[in-house]
Amino acid sequence: MRFKRSHTGQLDLDWSKDAEIERIIEARVAIRSEAAALRWRFRLILIETVLMASLVLAAGLVLHQPTGMVLRGAAIVGAACLVSGLLLIALAAFTGHLIARYRRWRGQ
Repeated sequence: MRFKRSHTGQLDLDWSKDAEIERIIEARVAIRSEAAALRWRFRLILIETVLMASLVLAAGLVLHQPTGMVLRGAAIVGAACLVSGLLLIALAAFTGHLIARYRRWRGQ
């Protein structure tokens, strides 16, 4: 045995010998990884949206533009950034599904 047990009463389990358990563990890890990747993509889109809107707001205020126009411009840029990011995530997911279907079709 490579690792020392942490407790003498601990049950010695060797999961690597059972292929079914290994497959279940890999499937669970893949599901959790996909969910985490989606959350991180969404976080990055939100960060990008806030940064772009705040840059437009700061530039407009530094250049002494009318406040209403600056706020409207920042809102439009923020909304456009959010929509384009969400569209990009949706298109990437759709493309991934198409590729998976193609691979299953080619594998038959």
